[in-house]
Amino acid sequence: MDLLTEKFAKLGVDSAPGQEKLQGETILDLRGCRLPGTPVDFSHGDVDAFEPIPGSKEAFDAGYLEGGRQAYTEYRGSASIRGDMAEKLSAFTGAKIDPAKNVILTPGTQGALFLAMGAMVARGDRVAIVEPDYFANRKLAEFFECTIVPVQMRYFEAEHESGLDLRELEEAFRSGVKLFLFSNPNNPTGAVYSDREIRQIAALARTYGVSLIVDELYSRQLFDGRGYTHLCALEEGPEEMVTIIGPSKTESLSGYRLGAAFGSEAVIARMEKLQAIVSLRAAGYCQAVLKVWFAEPEGFMERRILEHQAIRDALVETFRAVPGVRVRPADAGSYLFVQLPPLDVSIGEFVKIVRRLADVTVTPGTEFGPGFTDSFRINFSQDKTAALAAVDRLLTVMERYRRS
Repeated sequence: MDLLTEKFAKLGVDSAPGQEKLQGETILDLRGCRLPGTPVDFSHGDVDAFEPIPGSKEAFDAGYLEGGRQAYTEYRGSASIRGDMAEKLSAFTGAKIDPAKNVILTPGTQGALFLAMGAMVARGDRVAIVEPDYFANRKLAEFFECTIVPVQMRYFEAEHESGLDLRELEEAFRSGVKLFLFSNPNNPTGAVYSDREIRQIAALARTYGVSLIVDELYSRQLFDGRGYTHLCALEEGPEEMVTIIGPSKTESLSGYRLGAAFGSEAVIARMEKLQAIVSLRAAGYCQAVLKVWFAEPEGFMERRILEHQAIRDALVETFRAVPGVRVRPADAGSYLFVQLPPLDVSIGEFVKIVRRLADVTVTPGTEFGPGFTDSFRINFSQDKTAALAAVDRLLTVMERYRRS
């Protein structure tokens, strides 16, 4: 296999969220009858289940009516919108953000992640990633031909923290890691890093000269009064750091593909140069929608969080009622990472079987780390009734394959 073929083989998107149709027809060990019910795709949020921020379409229309002035912004995004975002994000995080130097608007947070990695690593660099963590982190590190240094998150062993093994993280940094990339809240578990953990990460990064990319996509949707520490606001943080955030499932704006990254001036400048040859800019008209972000009507976010928390609680109760099934309630975001009892099929086969027999789509745990062969992730930003019925069907199918 030549190097290019090998490189893209590692990216494997067939099992990634929303990509199930690429798998094609396979011969499966189907047991029992098909279970009827409303199809539910837990691989991503249902944007029809929750209304977008009021005024978002009007903001988009206004951007469209601006014509060329909005369509062809600077590569890093409209100066006026970056000014608005810098003010809002500074207030939200406590960091000092200069709109001219420290902010770039991107085609979704996925775009920001690619640009940040491309601006901060080179071939052969050692990159620390958490296991489990967002499925693209490992794939991006492999695409940029980096050496991956995994750090374990023992999320079942920590109630008020993420469970990140900080000793293992320091060993990774000591081994010559150039960059540490992680999501907070963690995707897929929904665990939030404690203030102690965040401050320790910041101190270790500064001590060992490690750069940081912190994905804070779901940091607005915190449950149970959970506290949150923004690493970007800490004085003890490293010199080179980028924070990524954007309106997505929390605000039901994921269809606009909007993201924002802010951080070190030199890194943001490199990200802009890379964006100039990848996508030129975040879609010009869509950038205008950012004006409604962090400017929601009174009570909008509070209601949205309570609605998601109610779905989380009902699903956790359902899973925990089944012997051998384990799940940690998400501290934030809209994900649950469910551990199954021993089955006599692989996790890859199981998710295909559930889709075939129950019209339920979930993401296999192996997308978030090679060791998670007994787990799957669901996005519970769904219609509550349909989600609960879908999980009941999934668990019924699971019992047919439980190892005796």
